Amino acid sequence: MIEIPEAFVRGTLDREGERGAQWLAALPDLVTTLFERWGCLCDGPAMHGEIGIIIPVLHDQRPAVVKISVPHPGNVREPDAYEAWKGRGAVHLYERADECFAMLLERAGSRTLAELHDKDEVVRIAGQINKRLAIPAPPGLPRLRDRMAQSEESLHQDAGDFAHALPRPVVDKAIATARELGSDQPDLVIHGDLHARNILNSEREPWLAVDPKGLVGDPAYDGGTFLKTHAFALLQEDEPDRAVVRCLQMFADAAELDAEHVRRWAQFHAVESAFWRRRHRFPRARGSASPDLLTQLADHLAQVLA
Repeated sequence: MIEIPEAFVRGTLDREGERGAQWLAALPDLVTTLFERWGCLCDGPAMHGEIGIIIPVLHDQRPAVVKISVPHPGNVREPDAYEAWKGRGAVHLYERADECFAMLLERAGSRTLAELHDKDEVVRIAGQINKRLAIPAPPGLPRLRDRMAQSEESLHQDAGDFAHALPRPVVDKAIATARELGSDQPDLVIHGDLHARNILNSEREPWLAVDPKGLVGDPAYDGGTFLKTHAFALLQEDEPDRAVVRCLQMFADAAELDAEHVRRWAQFHAVESAFWRRRHRFPRARGSASPDLLTQLADHLAQVLA
């Protein structure tokens, strides 16, 4: 029997309540079932993210991991993205059990791209991964453009509910991006949540992406998801605002994208984040920045990038 990390248990209970308690109670039996189905042997202590547990295993005498996520709509398309990429810039998918949000995946390393000291190299590698993941989309994956009308409506609602949060012209810039860039997007697979902590070192390739959302749309969209976490590193620069702009240009160059599209999507993400953090306030997670600091950062990026 595996030992479920206590921090994962607490986080799941805090976030999911009784639903999470029921899922956790069933988790040991689920792990046993999956190990038997896929012929896995446990090969180390369980690790975890925010909504998933990752168990190192041996499968056909090769290292792998079993990942089981708390059922959530945002995780539904993860295995579809892996199947589309077939190991191109991301870990291989060996087996899937969609009914229980579980996968058997290639085991990458434990070091994330965020741990590199060279910030420029972090940006370049993320941009190169972004380019590799942007392949022609198979049928069935959700199109990002289909979500843009709802995004635009939500921004209008947020601007009314939090009228003093951001200057209206800053919000209007994000709304214009949703309308103008959101409606006309290429049919390319994108990660949907690409950032330095979702890129791991590997033996097969130097770096591989994990935890995709499995969307179809403009690869420049993930320039914004990347900046949301990388911006903290840029705050240490002598001129952080200039560093942000330079970062997005470097990402665009490495990914071979239109830099203006990358900037506009990054501004869109910052505005969405600024409002989301006001509407959904959570206690500070262990090891993370305070909610107020995260909100202030989102506000600042939204205005700098406008």
